[in-house]
Amino acid sequence: MAGPAGLLRTALYRQHVELGARTVPFAGWEMPVQYQGIVAEHRAVRTAAGLFDVSHMGEIRVTGPGALATLDRVLCNDPRRLGVGQALYTPMCREDGGVVDDLVVLRLGEQDFLLVVNASRREVDVRWVQDHAVDCEVRDESLRTSLLALQGPRAQELLQPLTEFDLAVLPRFHVSPPVVVAGVQAVVSRTGYTGEDGFEIFTAWADAQPVWDALVQAGAAPCGLGARDTLRLEAGYLLYGQDMDESTTPLEAGLVWTVKLEGREFVGAAALRQQRQEGVRRRLCGLVLEGRAIARTGCGVRHGGQAVGRVTSGTFGPWVQRSIALAYLPVGLAQAGTRVEVEVRGQAVPAQVTKLPFYRRGPAGRV
Repeated sequence: MAGPAGLLRTALYRQHVELGARTVPFAGWEMPVQYQGIVAEHRAVRTAAGLFDVSHMGEIRVTGPGALATLDRVLCNDPRRLGVGQALYTPMCREDGGVVDDLVVLRLGEQDFLLVVNASRREVDVRWVQDHAVDCEVRDESLRTSLLALQGPRAQELLQPLTEFDLAVLPRFHVSPPVVVAGVQAVVSRTGYTGEDGFEIFTAWADAQPVWDALVQAGAAPCGLGARDTLRLEAGYLLYGQDMDESTTPLEAGLVWTVKLEGREFVGAAALRQQRQEGVRRRLCGLVLEGRAIARTGCGVRHGGQAVGRVTSGTFGPWVQRSIALAYLPVGLAQAGTRVEVEVRGQAVPAQVTKLPFYRRGPAGRV
């Protein structure tokens, strides 16, 4: 499982090497960043289907009579809304409202929940939930679980022949009961991080290979972390550690829709309630730059000659064909149409604040 540099490797490491992947260190793992190239993999997801090995993600199982109450205590979104077989996206906050992590929670049973968390925050998250747990068991199942993400308009078409479970009856943000996929036991959810339709396939650690091989043989393009990043940015999805962290709140990060304050008292609720009442001073915004200059993390943003913020994520969108970025700006400037300048390699590049996402699935899906 561990490579010579002490980095963890997923169960599919050999497959990645055989497919010619270029690997990089990421959150303590040796992960494929690209195979044929980021642009080609990005376009494969937008037009057909791409397959990602995301087994580096963390999986935390919370079970027992107090599981729901524990999650109600630590999650900003309301897990009481979940029926068995449903999922939701949520931040998890500190007392001051800073974001500990953002995650997806799946309700597998009445007293059985699975949290899918960021790889870089796995150990922090496990301790955080354990510290707030009452009458339930919190288990880190990350190193016993493989996770594949199949994304793109052909995802259902490619996955359906591998399972008898009818994928058409699985709505977005729902999860299947235990099923068989490519001959192995699995659980399938329908969420995603690319802006496309798609599925996540959870298996035991050693059972990922037949699923991966069958999907690649069926025509899914192997994709790395590079395309995953450009896809998520076009879709307006945030990356923990860049676009939000413990110094930012969900209200500042544009995640107000995930914060359910009415009738609940969770960790951070009081601080978020106060911030909502007083109003945020800054907000995460989308920027579209003129030309092809690429704004990278840390690039300064100026308005009227004054420094007003910094870019948190930026790229040239392979599908939208525009230079796009995210940045925190004072709330007075965080309006679509506001003109600013981004400092790129010593040059002031004109940019405009725009509504997120930059890309939305459908015929008119570009900025």
